[in-house]
Amino acid sequence: MRNIPEDFDDSPQINIVPMIDVIFAILTFFIMASLFLTRSEGLPVNLPQAQTAQSQTQSKITVTINQQGDVFLDRQLLPVETLAERVTPLVGNQERLVVINADEKVEYSRVVAVMDQLRSVKGVKLGISTRR
Repeated sequence: MRNIPEDFDDSPQINIVPMIDVIFAILTFFIMASLFLTRSEGLPVNLPQAQTAQSQTQSKITVTINQQGDVFLDRQLLPVETLAERVTPLVGNQERLVVINADEKVEYSRVVAVMDQLRSVKGVKLGISTRR
């Protein structure tokens, strides 16, 4: 016969530490997944800062000018001279916002040339992307 002490407690215990680890792993997964759900229309460039920047909520067409001065229409490289004829079918008969994402190191004359091409298209409203 075994000697079992009288104060021996045989009650079951629930260890919640592994459950907390699993919950934090799932939470981390959802946070990381939500970071990749943002929709990026333009190419990554260093935008200049502006104190009076405002968010635009309507659908837009994105024109990007990278640091080398290359012009992209929704991630497709094209010459500046053909920009107006490529944007015209996208605008159609309605007003559309065209946002220019120009790197802060791009020459001013390059941005003006792009703006000039876009202003020749009827129904285009211009916007310039900045950082707050």
